Amino acid sequence: MATLNKMWRLIVGSPLDPLDPRTRHAIAVTPLLAWVGLGADGLSSSCYGPEEAFLALGQHTALALFLAIATAATVFIIALGYNQVIELFPTGGGGYRVATALLGPRPGLVSGAALLVDYVLTVATSLASGVDAFFSLLPVGAQEFKLATEFILIVLMTGLNFRGMRESILVLLPIFLGFVVLHFGLIVYGVAVHGSNLASVVPSATSEANGMSHALGPLVVTALLMRAFSLGGGTYTGLEAVSNNVNMLAEPRVPNGKVTMFYMATSLAFTAGGIILLYMLWHAKPVEGQTLNAVVFGSVIDHLGLGSSFARHALLAAVLAFEAGLLLVGAQTGFLDGPAVLSNMASDSWVPRHFRDLSTRLVRQNGIIVMGVASLVILFWTHGNVDVLVVLYSINVFLTFSLSLLGLCVYWWKHRGDGSHWVRHFGFSALGLSVTSAVLVITLIEKFTAGGWLTVLVTSAVVVLCVLIKRHYSDTRAQIAKEDALFAGAAPEVDADAAPAKPDPSLPTAILLVGKHRGASMHALLWVNRLFPGHFRSIIFLAVGEVDAQSYEGAEHLEKLRQTITSSLDYYVAHCRRHGIAADYRIAFGTHPIGEFMKLAEATMDEFPNSVCFASKLIFKRVNFLTAWLHNQTPVEIQTRLHLQGRQMVLLPMNVG
Repeated sequence: MATLNKMWRLIVGSPLDPLDPRTRHAIAVTPLLAWVGLGADGLSSSCYGPEEAFLALGQHTALALFLAIATAATVFIIALGYNQVIELFPTGGGGYRVATALLGPRPGLVSGAALLVDYVLTVATSLASGVDAFFSLLPVGAQEFKLATEFILIVLMTGLNFRGMRESILVLLPIFLGFVVLHFGLIVYGVAVHGSNLASVVPSATSEANGMSHALGPLVVTALLMRAFSLGGGTYTGLEAVSNNVNMLAEPRVPNGKVTMFYMATSLAFTAGGIILLYMLWHAKPVEGQTLNAVVFGSVIDHLGLGSSFARHALLAAVLAFEAGLLLVGAQTGFLDGPAVLSNMASDSWVPRHFRDLSTRLVRQNGIIVMGVASLVILFWTHGNVDVLVVLYSINVFLTFSLSLLGLCVYWWKHRGDGSHWVRHFGFSALGLSVTSAVLVITLIEKFTAGGWLTVLVTSAVVVLCVLIKRHYSDTRAQIAKEDALFAGAAPEVDADAAPAKPDPSLPTAILLVGKHRGASMHALLWVNRLFPGHFRSIIFLAVGEVDAQSYEGAEHLEKLRQTITSSLDYYVAHCRRHGIAADYRIAFGTHPIGEFMKLAEATMDEFPNSVCFASKLIFKRVNFLTAWLHNQTPVEIQTRLHLQGRQMVLLPMNVG
């Protein structure tokens, strides 16, 4: 066991102290690193989004100018909308928090479910696309190893993310920078070479549009452009990533979040728009076995006149390798944002509360595992077929965009009396909503029968499951609230002269493990006194403040957690002393409640050798897989560990219906 622990420590790194103020600074990321970790998904979509949009124009390639302008403009429109999200929700949450707070819990649930499916598909699609691009450089016989390679990469990335956001980004930084530098240089050179033709680009595009309007009608031209624009909608994926993880940025968070959004929007608009321009200027045509990016960059590299075919092939191979690498880096967004969405939904009881848990490295470990396992399942089911994955991937992102921008429209309309600035914000939000909702409708119609129906079905299934989970938690919470209400208020007053002294280690002592619900803890205390009347002369209360994703959002949350637990412990001690029983408490904080409880219990039982541990355990009338999954088994696991040490612990049942 010790060897396994050492190996695990070697993989994930040394534990971090969540209560040390320096820890937050150590794991926070700068805008540059956030651009790498959160912007790679959006930037990697330029490897396939512009191609789909350009090919949808057919023979009317002159219209690509309008497509390039619309693509770049849309990136900034969506980015401006999410800048507002960063301002309004500086602790993160993104599209889920926006829809929940501004439209209501049901729209929030739909947005959250759509994001979860989208981020699983982000990992699967990015990895499959990256492996496809990489294997295109290898002999045909290597194709049979693609799926196994994808599985291995998911396992490696899952392990990498256990080390923490900052560490995982630093590992992937060279790939990201290599992509940016190479593509920036080739796009600038490719456009500059055709500098003499740029003056004729606008008249040519206008002439093409006018000619089609006269021949087929303006609606046909508009429909063609909208269809091409919508089919390239994958270009905009990932723009919501920063708003989901604002809480992970270095202080000041909001300004740094906006800087990160600027980096993302500028790089994506330049790359996607620039690639579409290259397609048009270099008259790129599809070539079997090659992406359109490979075709156009091959033409640009040929024009460089490197002198030897080896140098030409080497540079093209480097470009494609960095594209493949960036697609792999793009999967990182799913591993970062998926767990963040699960954590926020867990705070609202839509998914099991375990998704709020933090590891010793302060990462949302359960969410990372779910992203990895779900990605493995979808890759196995689709056999890593990128064509299928892209269809599944293309709908939910615009559903989330539309709900977020609708929420912003509602917010600014309600605050229209707060000065003149609301008009500008409302205008940007409404413009963004009109664009994203139009793309959503067109994409849904275009791709529904091609596999989009499956995305709708899976997302709907996630929504139904979340509703069932919420209902169970609400019923359980209502039962526990009745018990809590019986013991509400401040601690009872105690006559200091009549109250017993501090607990005596030589006397029989009950060690009671208590949680955040006062009713459940008092229920256990009353059970102890009822089962063993007059036997235990002292009671020691043990409590652990679990530092999860919600409580770690800021120092004020940790302080509130400390005050809540201390207040309850004071209540228990006062109750005991008022009834002539000596009492005291021990408290600890950490990300692993079982481990912290074990440390407290072992130390306390050593101090009080004539002692027995007690804890309350919820008992449900209907026990099934769902109830076992939704509630932690902390008391049972602690009891097992103590029994293995030869120590005594008794679980006291509490019926909750």
